[in-house]
Amino acid sequence: MNESFVSTQLGMKGIPSISEEIVVARDIAVAEYIGKPVHLAHISTAGSIRLIREAKERGVKVTAETCPHYLLLTDEEVKSFDPNFKMNPPLRTEKDRLALIEAVKDGTIDVIVTDHAPHTVERNDQEFNAAAFGIIGLETAVGVLLTHLVQKNIISFEDFVQLYSINPRKILGLKEVNIKKGEPANLSIIDPEKEWTVDKELFFSKSRNTPFNGWKLKGKAVGLYNKNKLYYSE
Repeated sequence: MNESFVSTQLGMKGIPSISEEIVVARDIAVAEYIGKPVHLAHISTAGSIRLIREAKERGVKVTAETCPHYLLLTDEEVKSFDPNFKMNPPLRTEKDRLALIEAVKDGTIDVIVTDHAPHTVERNDQEFNAAAFGIIGLETAVGVLLTHLVQKNIISFEDFVQLYSINPRKILGLKEVNIKKGEPANLSIIDPEKEWTVDKELFFSKSRNTPFNGWKLKGKAVGLYNKNKLYYSE
């Protein structure tokens, strides 16, 4: 739970934004001092975005990522006490969410990841404070990002591919994947026009802890090739 007006309303202990921002500032300072790159995971606050943007402007070798839930949801969701809205870092305020959107648009955020964290029903079906942190995201990420970022013209489809596929490989120093004759087929097949409704009971994952259940989406991963072998196809 984010430390905010909402946490005060609910009488719940909150995790303040500064707890993230102190770590971000420290890691940027170390990277700048030693002249080495640093990658910052799961960014959730406007303050962290400001620190990262300023560091990039100074030439610090910093890259950063965020997750679909931080781009689309806020701490207002926690008023339902649904543990599917419990993650770490927690969902923040609308101000933070909008700052993250701008950071995705202007390149301050380099990567969007899922922070996929499956839990058993037993670990998740508890009161909010006792439930495990984290949600699953692999089966919903493409749909929610295409529907709420690409379809709404916040980013282009090319930007989506860069953020979700190309940039992660670059940051990790992995070989670029090319779609051309003679190259092994390692790719996901996406239908950007496919309309579907998230139904957690139909997930391939054994876990069901998603905040997006029931969402109507447009765009879905419909196939997967790995080393020339088709593993999944709709």
